[in-house]
Amino acid sequence: MTTTRFGQHVPDILDCLAQLSNDEVPTPPKLARAMLDLLPDDVWRRPDFVWLDPFSKSGVFLREIATRLFEGLADWEPDFAVRREHILRSMLHGASITEMTGIISRRSLYCSANASGPHSIVRFAEPQGNLPFIPAAHDFQANGRCSLCNAPEELERGEGRENYAYSFIHGTYPTQEMANMKFDVIVGNPPYQIDSDGNTRTMPIYQKFVDQAIALDPRYVLMITPSRWFAGGLGLDDFRTRMIADRRLAKLVDNPKIFDCFPGVKIRGGVSYFLWDREHHDDTEFSTRIDGTIRSTVRRDLRKGEGVLVRDNRAAVIIERVAQLGYPSVEETFGPQVPFGLRTNFAGSLESPFPNSIPLIYGTRVGYVRDDQLERNHAWVDRWKVLLPKASSGDTPLDGEGNIIDVVTGAPIALAPGSACTQTYFVAGVFHSAAETENYANYLATKFVRFLVLQRKVTQDITPDRFRFAPMLDMTRSWTDEELYDHFQLTPEERDYINLTIKPRSVNLSLDSPIPASHLSGGSKYRPGAGAEAPETDK
Repeated sequence: MTTTRFGQHVPDILDCLAQLSNDEVPTPPKLARAMLDLLPDDVWRRPDFVWLDPFSKSGVFLREIATRLFEGLADWEPDFAVRREHILRSMLHGASITEMTGIISRRSLYCSANASGPHSIVRFAEPQGNLPFIPAAHDFQANGRCSLCNAPEELERGEGRENYAYSFIHGTYPTQEMANMKFDVIVGNPPYQIDSDGNTRTMPIYQKFVDQAIALDPRYVLMITPSRWFAGGLGLDDFRTRMIADRRLAKLVDNPKIFDCFPGVKIRGGVSYFLWDREHHDDTEFSTRIDGTIRSTVRRDLRKGEGVLVRDNRAAVIIERVAQLGYPSVEETFGPQVPFGLRTNFAGSLESPFPNSIPLIYGTRVGYVRDDQLERNHAWVDRWKVLLPKASSGDTPLDGEGNIIDVVTGAPIALAPGSACTQTYFVAGVFHSAAETENYANYLATKFVRFLVLQRKVTQDITPDRFRFAPMLDMTRSWTDEELYDHFQLTPEERDYINLTIKPRSVNLSLDSPIPASHLSGGSKYRPGAGAEAPETDK
């Protein structure tokens, strides 16, 4: 806690802790206090409650809980020394994730790393007090991964080295001696990831801590995690389904702004903290918090998000109104994620065109392939197509007022017949005429559609399901944003919100060529019939 001594500002030591590793990101005290504010006031007057932080890094949660209980239980036990003894010895428990974080946590809670030593404000029989580090082991299977947390076998680096086998999800904490202990409140900030698979696919682990905490059936669970589970995340589909359907999820506070909660730590998609209440069976109080301030709060049934958690309260209202008109989704027009069977790293194209060759669009380049090199959808080659880049802006940038201004998707490409593409692009639709193709590409570029896409997007990857909220309309005519706002009866405030939220987006019209104009002026120098040199490539 920040104090003033002799007229000078004395910072909270826990505000000064740096990140030790990917799993050891200490929670700032201000954030811990904001999370604890979600709990009902009566918990601070309950001397019978037992609290648990099973993955302590700095001890900040237990320290802040103790501070509130010291005050809240004053009427129950006026003697401060007796009250403190009861709170620290009988009410507060935890486990650190490493030996080092155990030392830091005990120093925060007991004012001494040795809870049995002379400087501990409560003297325990054991040096670790109620805040031990409990070693655990992975359960490695034949595939080389732990059955409990999916960690790779190379993390087992010998005795005395950190193996990232966390006791709370590996069956060693709570200990057997605590078997009959009933925890009333479980709080904390779990580790977020265990490793990277080939340094390209981060494996989340925080969902396992949430599931284990709920499985202990406490009165309350209060945790903070990345928000990527709202709409994506590797291996998080089942977790997302359970969380959205759980009517005991009483409160959820979303922090979409990067660096907002953990300064200096880049967590794509932001973070969120939630209160799970065993006795709550109703809608969720969903709040958006930016720069430490709650910007909006709405009670919502989270199950209405078509398999994702819509993080924008105002957008949820618009989505529901659009859905009421019963249009099919544009998602149904999208081809598979590898439209012609050629992956991003396909290396079988030639730099120069040859008889009967097919231009192959990849990245900002063009190569040339034979028809028999395509593995599927050969008929699409000679169809009018709209392409969309598979990846777009990764983060969720906000303006000074905290409004999302993400470009959401890359530029749609309205493409004449006669080409194919690698996995770098989606075929967002195939058509019979240039007019429909152009109208659809412009429609996908509208602020209205991209606003709906944004509600299912938390990372840079674009997949067909991100477009599920966007309705498929009549593409024999063109659509402007104003016409779409009128068609779906958006209010002036809703129109202004979309216009403020989404940046304009261009369209690449290549209706007289099977090669996108951007590629002709960029990576590829070949223009059909122009006699120019062969295109450059990335090879």
